Amino acid sequence: MLPRRFLSSVALALSLCCIAAPVAHAAPAPAQDELVWRGDHATGRALMEDLAKLYAKDKKGKIVLQPFSTLSGLDAVAQGSADIGGSARGKYARRAEEANINFVPVALDAAVLITHPKNPVSSLTLKQIHDIYYGRITNWKDLGGEDKAINLYAIATPLDGVEYSLRELVFRNGDQRVAAPRLYINTTKLEEGITLDPAGLGLSTLANAYANKGVKMLGVEGTQPSTATVADGSYPLYITLYLTERVDAPKQAAIDRFLAFLDTPAAKEVLRKHQLTPYSDASAVVAKNDQRMAYIDAHVGRDAAGVAAASMAAATPVSAPRAVLESKKAVAPTAESTEAARANLARAEEKKAAQAVAASAAKKAPAKKPAAVASAPKKKAEAAPAKTAKVAKVAKATPAKPSGAKKTKETAKAAEPAKPASFGNVSGGASNGH
Repeated sequence: MLPRRFLSSVALALSLCCIAAPVAHAAPAPAQDELVWRGDHATGRALMEDLAKLYAKDKKGKIVLQPFSTLSGLDAVAQGSADIGGSARGKYARRAEEANINFVPVALDAAVLITHPKNPVSSLTLKQIHDIYYGRITNWKDLGGEDKAINLYAIATPLDGVEYSLRELVFRNGDQRVAAPRLYINTTKLEEGITLDPAGLGLSTLANAYANKGVKMLGVEGTQPSTATVADGSYPLYITLYLTERVDAPKQAAIDRFLAFLDTPAAKEVLRKHQLTPYSDASAVVAKNDQRMAYIDAHVGRDAAGVAAASMAAATPVSAPRAVLESKKAVAPTAESTEAARANLARAEEKKAAQAVAASAAKKAPAKKPAAVASAPKKKAEAAPAKTAKVAKVAKATPAKPSGAKKTKETAKAAEPAKPASFGNVSGGASNGH
């Protein structure tokens, strides 16, 4: 047995060692970035699901996905409840909520018209697309298909990214109202509807529809949508997918790291897998945008002469019934209220024509003298000029005086030029209040 004094010395030595050299602890690993993403289903499915998985697999961070709609994503970013958003359209200047949001282009996709696989129609012209959405073409037989009404589908949410981008291209107005009575909450649900409707027609994207065997993608001007035709610009309806961020984002450093990740070879490979063209690799086609728009304008008939004619028509005063009809046609060309306005205009024009005929007939009829004047004695008729001369003499001797302020006001009013008739806001209802 060791002496007690020796054991005490050992204990003291161990204590001093512990004080002199404390046990080293491993440094805590840096916390991973966590970002909340919110946006439309098209961008979520095409752009974010696999990217989020790859980002987590590489231990770079976590992306929490909340797919819903374009506006929900933009508003969530603006309010701070989401860090980043997804949008298939650029900034809409008329929305104050988007004023402090940056739109960062990430990839090129294609807006594609889809129908049922059994539909014999395989391609549409730009003019046909324009007229279908405007309500001027309503039957598949006018497109080379069967004699069936076109069941046009669209997204109900206002300012949906894909819908907005297509209308911006075809109408030069992303907020253009269209004649699409069948509305769905997002692209996923719209595609489901098309798979069940042989006469259906709707809008999706290349990234979403290419692998869906239940729908058929239609070509435009004979060119089928593909990564190759988007990359070279031969498919005219290509669109840009954006990542959105707040200008004063509290997690800006984490957002910047994610944006840098999107430009890596691994992330670009994910984009290409989903038929997308990385934006950083698309500078050549992006530079041709003006040529692309001129091509679309020419094919839908939107040339300089047409624009000038439209401006002249807008400057010409129109009657109230016609103004109402034009307003309703711009909002809903095939709606019942538009047909009612058309009928009202027809009635107004018939009434105007009848009044013109009556006025013309009255002008041609010979004037008749009153019987009392015709049978008046000759003596009295001869005396009339003398009496008139007497009155004129009195009037010359007594100058006329204005009868107070009222007379002066009436005189000034009579001197004013005539004002054109006003019919109020003749474009009421044509503008979008979103």
